Amino acid sequence: MSSINIKRAVENIRSGTTVYTPVIELIVNAIQAIRAVKPTGGLIQVTILRHDQADMIDKIAPVDGFIVRDDGIGFNEEHRNSFDTLYTALKAGDGGKGFGRFTCLKYFRRFTVESVFADGLMRKKRSFAMGHGNDIIIDEKVADAGVAATGSAVTISGAQAVKFPDKGLDVIARVLVEKLLPYFIDPNSECPQIVMRDDQGGSPILLNDYLGQTNRQIVELSVQKNELHLKSLDKDKDEVFTVRVFKFYAPRANKSKVSLVAHRREVTDVTMQTYIPEFADEFYDKTDEGENAKDRNYIIKAYVFGDYLDRNVSLERGAFSFGKDNDLVFGISQSQIEAQAATIAQEAVGHEILARRERKQARIRDYINDEAPWHRGLSRETDFSSLSMKPTPQEIELHLQAAKFQMETRVRAEVKQILQSKDTEDLKDRVTEVVGKISQTSKNDLIHYVSLRKCVLELFDKSLQIGDDGKYKSEGDVHDIVMPRKRDTDQIDYDQHNLWILDERLNFTEYVASDKPMDDKNGDRTDLSIFGKRVAFRGDNEASNPITIFEFKKPQRHDFVNPSSDEDPIEQIVRYVNDIRDGKYKTPYGRDILVSTNTPFYGYVVCDFPQKVKIWLEREKDFTVMPDGLGYFRWYGNIKLYIEVLSWTKVQRDAEMRNKVFFHKLGI
Repeated sequence: MSSINIKRAVENIRSGTTVYTPVIELIVNAIQAIRAVKPTGGLIQVTILRHDQADMIDKIAPVDGFIVRDDGIGFNEEHRNSFDTLYTALKAGDGGKGFGRFTCLKYFRRFTVESVFADGLMRKKRSFAMGHGNDIIIDEKVADAGVAATGSAVTISGAQAVKFPDKGLDVIARVLVEKLLPYFIDPNSECPQIVMRDDQGGSPILLNDYLGQTNRQIVELSVQKNELHLKSLDKDKDEVFTVRVFKFYAPRANKSKVSLVAHRREVTDVTMQTYIPEFADEFYDKTDEGENAKDRNYIIKAYVFGDYLDRNVSLERGAFSFGKDNDLVFGISQSQIEAQAATIAQEAVGHEILARRERKQARIRDYINDEAPWHRGLSRETDFSSLSMKPTPQEIELHLQAAKFQMETRVRAEVKQILQSKDTEDLKDRVTEVVGKISQTSKNDLIHYVSLRKCVLELFDKSLQIGDDGKYKSEGDVHDIVMPRKRDTDQIDYDQHNLWILDERLNFTEYVASDKPMDDKNGDRTDLSIFGKRVAFRGDNEASNPITIFEFKKPQRHDFVNPSSDEDPIEQIVRYVNDIRDGKYKTPYGRDILVSTNTPFYGYVVCDFPQKVKIWLEREKDFTVMPDGLGYFRWYGNIKLYIEVLSWTKVQRDAEMRNKVFFHKLGI
């Protein structure tokens, strides 16, 4: 006769178990009962019990409990007494803790047993219930069973506390297969047939078929290395773990996971994207070729086995006794095991993971080019591997800011170390190195940036004035202030050009070529060719993807308006546009410049406006004067080209006006 406080034992069950835990416990007990009398074969039947009333929305009655039947050894005296003993050691060899049945009462009010067992040459039938007071076994009855076959039927019902999350037979069956997969794949012990049915009718499901040869829904994938060796506190011994990777088709919105297994039972699982973000989405296979090809979605699941896990599983099998993130007692943490298992699983779908990482890098590249070009230098030194698979602009910015903070923290620590050091032999080299890092991390500072703009505008103003020799600067000198000649944005950093002088929007342009040939080393070249998106990767062109061309003329120069001149900047821009549309030029990397009929072109000529130039623009070129009198414009509708002719004075004044408020705030 047992005498324990069952209610307190159930209340003390720690977190880690779920409403599926009791069902798994009963099925595992059934497998063990069968293997006690049958080395192979055997049948387990799992029946879902439902409430009488169906749900108003999905028309399926909620789950109330389960019946698990087996043709195993039955509850003979040995097994009956083991059931009646707290922390029994009867199944310790199979990893039994002697406590699993108590988890049933955590989630279900009723637990009853009907069993036929062999008593010598006779068969007897035993029935009982599990108590809630001080007795584990109550209402026990034993009677003759004639020639009935041995086996047991265990019923748990009266779902309580936690509502059973799933309703459909196929959904519940799929979850049970995932939880029990180590039994189905055990090479040393054949799993009995496990049939699942609904007490309200319908076709039963054979769980073993999920791994069958026809219409398989679970497939094991081969990996080159499926063992992990982790260093334990015992430095002379590595703990060895085995990782087996599976493809689960039709995952029903589940995520790829890493599951840690103890004694052939799944104990914990974690989404694989926790360690490798590119596992966030499902994967897809083509079912056949040609017009009938269809995608079949799947996830990846890695199961981890090892003596370390078997030794350290908790009493309720819902957790492990070692730490989640770090462990000073056992030496190996749960996250260590999971992270390395995820790396092994990655091998199985490495090509897809690589493609997803490339798409993520493209997202990051687009964000930096379109919205935060000042981060280009920082992005080259930043590790983005932990960033989500499809990062939002906010996530990318926060990641970069965190990387910037970490870099600045390291620099401050190095500076402090230098100041405290008494060794002066290599002080100069170390100071130079640290100062370089400080400069790199300061590029984002607004004061530094705005102050630099002030200096650039002063230099720009001086370049437009007559020099000591009585001559104006050449157009090349002025050009170099805006952007160095013979260069493009692949060759210089964001802060090495001053395109903002012309237009602030040009700071967010992805690709600019400055005085570089458009086709070959000796071919035509614009002063500035600006592409809203890198032309080599344009794909289908959109109206928001413009091409901009600038032509600069030396301050006060006006001979380009002469009829004999071959340097008419407006005709040059029109010719470039037509040649680009006709496919004459290629990108700097030899790719076709792809444009559509709706691709917009913008042309800008920057020069001074002597009267001769004004007359030329108004009478010969049919341009319209701007309200301030410092610029002209015209629309060439047939080739989608808009041209502005701007005076150097207008460019200078507009740039100063745009930045004036910042200069005022900084007092410069």
